[in-house]
Amino acid sequence: MAAYDSRSSYDNPAFPPVILNIMIGCIGLFVLRMFFIPPGTRDVLIQWLALWPAGFNFYPWQVLTYGLLHGGMMHLFFNMLALWMFGRELELNWGSKRFLMYFLFCVIGAGLIQLIVATLHFTNGGRPYPTIGASGGTFGILLAFGMMFPRRQVMLLFPPIPMEARYFVMIFGGLELFLGVSNLQTGIAHFAHLGGMLFGFLLIQYWRGKLPIKPKHRFYF
Repeated sequence: MAAYDSRSSYDNPAFPPVILNIMIGCIGLFVLRMFFIPPGTRDVLIQWLALWPAGFNFYPWQVLTYGLLHGGMMHLFFNMLALWMFGRELELNWGSKRFLMYFLFCVIGAGLIQLIVATLHFTNGGRPYPTIGASGGTFGILLAFGMMFPRRQVMLLFPPIPMEARYFVMIFGGLELFLGVSNLQTGIAHFAHLGGMLFGFLLIQYWRGKLPIKPKHRFYF
């Protein structure tokens, strides 16, 4: 996780509408699951909304809804912190409609990549497991921040080392790839994180008119 020196106007809202509503949805479901659903039925949300492997409790809507669920307080906190920290300036610059489109595209893209990984694991005799969390979307936002503000200074929290945003993105992307391939850190959907970054990159390149399929109107940034 990192912090950066925001240069936005004081007139801009601290919580733009899309970010605010995503946070409300994620926090609301977390509170509902932890405190208001009887313990014996707590896994109902995981059963229906988490992302499961194809052939085992999978439903199409799960490639989106899994991003609203979180497994614990720290999981929720760091995802919401990254969403606000890096996403706020993107939403203020892009507009809420485009930012929402980008975030959902990254979440769904990450979900599709993770669906392939989890399904291959399951069909090869592995135990089926659910995937939850908005990390695919937040990693896509991190990538967009690094592309839009490549020289913006960010500060790692652990350890407190300053660096430019573009290098921060490269380090995190490389680390996720290494951990995903090496399988040294289990229980984390590293390929979903990479999927969010990949789909985010493709959408940005599409908006810029740099893919074979061209948009009606290019988006310059």
